[in-house]
Amino acid sequence: MTDPAPTPTLPPRPAQRPTERTFHDDTVVDPYAWLLDPDDPETLPHLVAENAWTDAVTAGQEPLRQAIFDEIKRRTQETDLSVPVRDGAWWYLTRTEEGKSYPIHCRRPDDGTTTGWVEDPAAEQVVLDPNELAAEGEYLGLGVLDVSPDGNWLAYAIDREGDEKHALRFRDLRTGAESDETVPDVSYGFAWAADSATCWYTLQDDAHRPDRVLRHQVGTEPSADPEVFRDDDERFHVSVGASRSGDVVVISAGSAITSESWLIDAHRPDGEAVVVAVREEGVEYSIAHHPAGLYITSNHGGADDFALWRAPLDGITTAPRSDWEVVLPHQPGTRIAGAETFAGHAIVHGRTDGLTAIWLLDIATGQTTAFETDDIVGTISPGANPTFTSTTYRFSYQSLTRPPAVIDQDLATGARTVRKQLAVLDGFDAGEYSSAREWATAADGTQVPISLVWKPAAVPADGPAPCLLYGYGAYEISMDPWFSIARLSLLDRGVVFAIAHVRGGGELGRNWYEDGKFAFKRNSFSDFVACAQHLVDTGRTAPSMLAARGGSAGGLLMGAITNLAPSLFRAVVAEVPFVDPLTTMLDPSLPLTVIEWDEWGDPLHTTEAYGWMKAYAPYENVAPAADGEYPAVLATAGLNDPRVGFHEPAKWVARLRDQGHGAGTVDSDGRPVVFKVELGAGHGGPTGRYDAWKEEAFTLAFILTELETPTT
Repeated sequence: MTDPAPTPTLPPRPAQRPTERTFHDDTVVDPYAWLLDPDDPETLPHLVAENAWTDAVTAGQEPLRQAIFDEIKRRTQETDLSVPVRDGAWWYLTRTEEGKSYPIHCRRPDDGTTTGWVEDPAAEQVVLDPNELAAEGEYLGLGVLDVSPDGNWLAYAIDREGDEKHALRFRDLRTGAESDETVPDVSYGFAWAADSATCWYTLQDDAHRPDRVLRHQVGTEPSADPEVFRDDDERFHVSVGASRSGDVVVISAGSAITSESWLIDAHRPDGEAVVVAVREEGVEYSIAHHPAGLYITSNHGGADDFALWRAPLDGITTAPRSDWEVVLPHQPGTRIAGAETFAGHAIVHGRTDGLTAIWLLDIATGQTTAFETDDIVGTISPGANPTFTSTTYRFSYQSLTRPPAVIDQDLATGARTVRKQLAVLDGFDAGEYSSAREWATAADGTQVPISLVWKPAAVPADGPAPCLLYGYGAYEISMDPWFSIARLSLLDRGVVFAIAHVRGGGELGRNWYEDGKFAFKRNSFSDFVACAQHLVDTGRTAPSMLAARGGSAGGLLMGAITNLAPSLFRAVVAEVPFVDPLTTMLDPSLPLTVIEWDEWGDPLHTTEAYGWMKAYAPYENVAPAADGEYPAVLATAGLNDPRVGFHEPAKWVARLRDQGHGAGTVDSDGRPVVFKVELGAGHGGPTGRYDAWKEEAFTLAFILTELETPTT
């Protein structure tokens, strides 16, 4: 038995191996480029050393971490079940059980009335129990879970590494027997044919880009599966899915700014795919199939915030664009995100006035009716509605103070039935918390929304309170207000939680996104700083009491704002952060680089893109330390992450220490810089709920400790 490794007293410092790169007559020396290679003999030991240093620096936070974990656990109804969803002859649901990490997927037969299920618990069948597939603490990602139209076969795909490559399996739900074959390295996206024996799935290329669709017959050798579609344009992701009508299968290919779709007759699985509308640079569209025609959401014809069309169909052949009929015209400021079609109606979802929205569309008259909501910081979103003939629509609603509820709305009468609201135990009372929306003024005069939640009894009546400001700001993804059980551990300790809805996201429509990308990317960063400054100027918080948090592209935001305004923040949490974007975007051999050029710019071929990315890239712009000016930093990564390589935060942390940040001893009073690496996970971190709670408790304890808030 070997002795345990001694507790480190200084942060790890990886070897400097200067590597030159020259692009556009600009030569850069990168001392840590070698960390890109996971097979370098010094890489893994360095990551292990970083974890040891993190453990040493945060060891005193263990009681607080345990307290937060216990609070999350106490507030959570661990044994619970979801609202059943009828699909065909079965009602599907998930169960959670105390002590088990993953939800159990189950079903019960319909009782013959189509409105209820067989009440006898013995009639319930376990479709898939992931707890039986994963050992305690083991990574388990579920990429596909799809029951065939006749209800007899389950297709499921498991990722055990976090690299988003899945093993696709088939289970006969009549007998519980597994089909002999396994389809390896499957990506996301799957569809069954109407015959319930044929299916389609996607595979990735060497850059982790889903680029192919293959057809499979259950029970046959996957190596013989024919390829039915391939997209060789490296900017495009490929996916496949079935329509709600069950009549067509849709293959979609999309870049950040362009998309294209094809249809396959689900009743003729060996038929050819037929294009809906040939791709046109800068034109995006998505489709929803209906026997009366395709409902197409698109920005073509200058519809910046998108419009809705109906295109006549002849079988699976779509009429040309000139024959498309406008159903909902473009209305600036109202972003149409997509449509769902049912036999007698359609549902349109999107955004207006910075908030999510859902509209009922009468197919016969074209009239729309909005689903009403009552909270300025609430979020309405589509629910599970698999039945094409349904006359009710299921949606969910939540806010910063209100736990998510599953609601059915009768589309004829408008009557609503709350099927379930997330139970929050341990004496939770939503009335004890308050929320608001405020607006910060950005450097260029733009008004930037901020959503806030706090517990009035826990914050000072006068004077600033500790605050955590969260942000993302990319891909037109909106950070809409959401409820969090774990967040209550902050609020109850007097911390205000705020979301900065910065440009680059989609909160205020397409232009909000466009104004935060390419040459305008710096708007995302200055918006976040403006939101932070607003919170300080209005007395809600103070720089010594303000923390910032973001992940992935939001981690880029964290790196940028610590360079831009280091004295404004006491602590920063950068989760799987994209902090070395220029180096990554210069290397087309790295996973997803070419795809990302349409989001960030192409610095390999464009001098302008190289210039603007070098000007904001966090790794390129770390400044030397000045006393009290730089925040404490917690960075995280996943060793198997195919989206943001672990090397990016590893290099960033090393450069921070080179510049004097977080370079003290384990016992020093300075602001630490720590790096936590999941050595068996990917982009999303641990998959089991208990492991995820422990990770969240770790992060919240770090924030609370740095903000010097109460620890009890």
